[in-house]
Amino acid sequence: MFFDLGSSKKHDLKEYYDMVIIGGGPAGVAAGIYAVQGGIQPLIIEKDLEGGQINLTEYVENYPGFKSITGEELATKLGEHAREFGVEFYDGEVINVDFSKDEKIISLDNGSIVKAKTVVIATGATPRKLGVPGEMEFAGRGVSYCATCDGHFFKNQKVAVIGGGNTAVEEALYLSKIAKEVYIIHRRDKLRADKRYQDKAFNTENIKFIWNSVVKEIKGDKKVTQLVLENRETGEITNFDVDGVFVFVGLTPVTELFKGKIELDDYGYIPVDEHRETNVKGVFAAGDVIQKELRQIITAAADGAIAASFAVREYFN
Repeated sequence: MFFDLGSSKKHDLKEYYDMVIIGGGPAGVAAGIYAVQGGIQPLIIEKDLEGGQINLTEYVENYPGFKSITGEELATKLGEHAREFGVEFYDGEVINVDFSKDEKIISLDNGSIVKAKTVVIATGATPRKLGVPGEMEFAGRGVSYCATCDGHFFKNQKVAVIGGGNTAVEEALYLSKIAKEVYIIHRRDKLRADKRYQDKAFNTENIKFIWNSVVKEIKGDKKVTQLVLENRETGEITNFDVDGVFVFVGLTPVTELFKGKIELDDYGYIPVDEHRETNVKGVFAAGDVIQKELRQIITAAADGAIAASFAVREYFN
């Protein structure tokens, strides 16, 4: 069961906090813990589930300290740990921000306005979905958006990778070391990935390709068992048996709220310096929402810790 946030709404918000953290995933929670540890009072605002995307991961086995833990359990532990430290949570949605002055203003969906000296944006990035029947039903039960997180569950099995860009091909190469067969299913007749990745994939014996095809439906019982594919050239519909499907058709950073308020790159990600500070003083960003190489739970937590620690030193000491 997902961690219950219901009690988070049953208290009055203060007008001012030392730090407001927007997002309650690993980056946000780590920022909250390090803020309290530094002697300031943070507020974490989360509109969905504490833990963010890790709730969709069946098991986490690469986070130090846990040999194996479900995504939901880890999300619960994150929330419990932060509360034990004294981090305040609020279940609500931020609908507007004003970073134009030293005192930042955060407007919530219930009409409340909160002011803060510093802000950490930890809203994350959501995997772009296929938008087909069965995708959400089987998320965490054969449908995955992270080969590094979930690939080992498909040892010696048959998996499909949807996409043709760098991420899709890189993840297919990773999965080829685990799965028996990896099928890259791409809507075009050639990959978009860099040549070096293409060359590796074409020369990997257990990676095969299904060209000019799109997924129309994901089927299964308790877990994924089959994809319904359509050939874009002929219109032919086929059923393709698989044990798992990995979707890599891009990520969407959750930064719409911050357009015109801070600098964003062409893809919507937030550029930050080594302290995770944005181009606006006192406004930080951490986790999957920033420009970075590796998007994992541990790197998100590290970002949050770095952001909060520097904020404490720079703005409160």
